[in-house]
Amino acid sequence: MEGGASVAGKAEFKECLRLTWSQPYILRLVFSAGIGGLLFGYDTGVISGALLFIRDDFIELQKNTTLRETIVSMVVAGAIVGAGLGGWMNDRFGRRPSLIIADVLFLAGAAIMAFAPSPAVIIVGRVFVGLGVGMASMTAPLYISEVSPARIRGALVSTNGLLITGGQFMAYLINLAFTKVPGTWRWMLGIAGFPALLQFILMLTLPESPRWLYRQGRKEETAAILRKIYPANEVEEEIESLRKLVEDEMVLEGSIGEQSVFGKLKKAFGSKVVRRGLMAGVIVQVAQQFVGINTVMYYSPTIVQLAGFASNDTAMALSLITSGLNAVGSIVSMFFVDRVGRRRLMLLSLVGIVVWLAVLGSTFLRAAHNAPPVSDVETRPFANQTCPEYNPNVHWSCMDCLRAASTCGFCAHEGNALRPGACLALNNETRGVCHADHREFYSEGCPNKYGWLALLALAAYIVSYSPGMGTVPWIVNSEIYPLRFRGICGGIAAVANWVSNLIVTQTFLTLTKALGSAATFLLFCGVSFMALIVVFLTVPETKGLQFKEVEKMLGSKNYRPWKRYHPEAPTKGREIGVAML
Repeated sequence: MEGGASVAGKAEFKECLRLTWSQPYILRLVFSAGIGGLLFGYDTGVISGALLFIRDDFIELQKNTTLRETIVSMVVAGAIVGAGLGGWMNDRFGRRPSLIIADVLFLAGAAIMAFAPSPAVIIVGRVFVGLGVGMASMTAPLYISEVSPARIRGALVSTNGLLITGGQFMAYLINLAFTKVPGTWRWMLGIAGFPALLQFILMLTLPESPRWLYRQGRKEETAAILRKIYPANEVEEEIESLRKLVEDEMVLEGSIGEQSVFGKLKKAFGSKVVRRGLMAGVIVQVAQQFVGINTVMYYSPTIVQLAGFASNDTAMALSLITSGLNAVGSIVSMFFVDRVGRRRLMLLSLVGIVVWLAVLGSTFLRAAHNAPPVSDVETRPFANQTCPEYNPNVHWSCMDCLRAASTCGFCAHEGNALRPGACLALNNETRGVCHADHREFYSEGCPNKYGWLALLALAAYIVSYSPGMGTVPWIVNSEIYPLRFRGICGGIAAVANWVSNLIVTQTFLTLTKALGSAATFLLFCGVSFMALIVVFLTVPETKGLQFKEVEKMLGSKNYRPWKRYHPEAPTKGREIGVAML
């Protein structure tokens, strides 16, 4: 899961509904910018289903897992660059032009992919979309924050996170809707151009962020925008508040001294408080990705096929459940993170992740051991379409067939997929012949009776992940850095998140091919267990602490992340409490 999180209370949401109803201009601003979050979610989620049909259309993808991984991961690679460019463009040109440029990139990427004649051109389109995703991830929440009234800002910024998960869910729905339409994946990838075009048109009619305008000395324009957002009797007060905020920011920027990136980094790493905060912030961001969540979000239909469901349509329909659970989990987190605490919620989340990844890996292991055998009697009728490595004198199971070096597929027994089947060369012709004989053709996983248990474990994994490790790392990163270093430290942690995402996304299919599905998920289980230990030892609780108190906690001589900090403890040596979680 990518993107930021903002915690808003129940009262704030009620006030948000009341105010946006009475002042629809606010809703128009937030909705227009929020389309960027929707596109972020859609373009990262849509490839999970489209990949099945791209694979079937291009024979080179059926035999090359690295090429498939590259198609998926190039959005992440583009987003790393786009996020960096977005941060610079936001400050240099403003939030509105940055969103407009992101829309142009989304439109260009969607058009390139929709008409792509080869996998290489799809990759180019994915890079364009990735640049747009990175810019939108930086700009949309910032614009929403700066055009929102202070008393409902948290609730409105929270909508961006909901739109990201909503965009992912919408991608799965659209994937399912276009499975029977000629051109399948071209529609799935190309349709993202429509919301991008809508946002492009809307942003041309909307103003720049008042905060950015004020920093540029354009005070009359700032006042005109604020009059549309606030009641007349509050405008002068808000202008004064904005003036103080901008002046305080400039004082903080000046206190850092050296304005170059390297100068800021040197000063940041010279502080014990920053080093401790950055260690915790980067660790939770890397852990968020290395527990394997984006293997599920980007490859869930493929994982469903690995579990033994051969049909693309079935895989897409079942994958819809994982996306829906992720969206629900994001909402649940908003209600529990301030009650349970950030640290405790992450640790509970990691415990669930470890347990369910272990169940998932064990289920895949059991399914592999019970894979149906390859029968010479079943294979012989297919004559020249037999897998080149198949030897009728050597016992082979379906798993042996799928592991063949020349890339082969398993044509299941007609009427009962668990009975012996045929091992055939993997291409569209053999797939068609198998289907014509009323059989299922398996190219990712083997038919088995444990598939539903694997899906239940996958669903439980999402339920464990989403409310804790899905959202809390972003909240921790918004609270744990000293104000004067928050921008640069948050940027480092965000880059760590994107790079970790890229590593996981670019290696998942290769791992399943080299190690098998069971070993791959058990590997993620082991990494998650290590993450549980490291988070326990390095990440403190920030619930209920003011920013100054967090800074004091990180600078304490008796700092112990696993012990609860009590800022009002009266006795020396009692700065650190004893509550373990």
